[in-house]
Amino acid sequence: MSKWTLPLIESYKSWELPMVEIFETVEGEGTKAGFPTVFVRVFHCNLRCSWCDTPYSYAPEKAEYTASIEEIIEKIKGFNSRNICFTGGEPLIHREKSAALIDAMTQLPHIDDIHIETNGAIDLKPFAELRDNNFLWKKKVRFVMDYKLPDSGEQHRMLHGNFGVLSEGDEIKFVIGSDEDFNIAKEIKETYHEKGQVLFSPVWETMPPRKLVEKILSAGLSDVKLSMQIHKVIWHPDERGV
Repeated sequence: MSKWTLPLIESYKSWELPMVEIFETVEGEGTKAGFPTVFVRVFHCNLRCSWCDTPYSYAPEKAEYTASIEEIIEKIKGFNSRNICFTGGEPLIHREKSAALIDAMTQLPHIDDIHIETNGAIDLKPFAELRDNNFLWKKKVRFVMDYKLPDSGEQHRMLHGNFGVLSEGDEIKFVIGSDEDFNIAKEIKETYHEKGQVLFSPVWETMPPRKLVEKILSAGLSDVKLSMQIHKVIWHPDERGV
């Protein structure tokens, strides 16, 4: 196949990806927060954020198992949720295999929304081009780009060109752990943001949610949505598969 032209599903359903887990719960954050959602978590990440809450999804840990795209799709079919959160690790790190899995998920008739939690250090253009040229992708696929701020230790890895390929239905998440993070997020938004819903999410240990709300209001950021991780309220923050 050419670099970013996917073959028919029959040709790629045997492709395998390293996996962490597949489970059903309610979405914990973003515009789909509270809705029943199937989480498809693949293994590997190209970043090492200081506050990462899924360190089991990258080295030196190991993948829980390997699964073919066909096996992953069959697992998803066993759940009732109409939403999929494709996450990691970094879900797009497997390039053509990531794209093939997304393509297979779009072909599930009961799935309405596939939101991809990508970290901002992966070039979104090839995936955005697939979306632009495919009806099912355009109908169902959204990017939730997590722009890393100074407290993460990975801001220097961010690809600002990704802002230019986002659409109105996409989301840009800023995880804010300090006053510096907030100021940088505001600056990045003013400089690069074109389309998509901007989300500000607090690092609970260092940026109390109340303080973040006060800062959003004080800065006049009327188009920013506070995004709370409600799954950490419902369950213990270290509990998995929920």
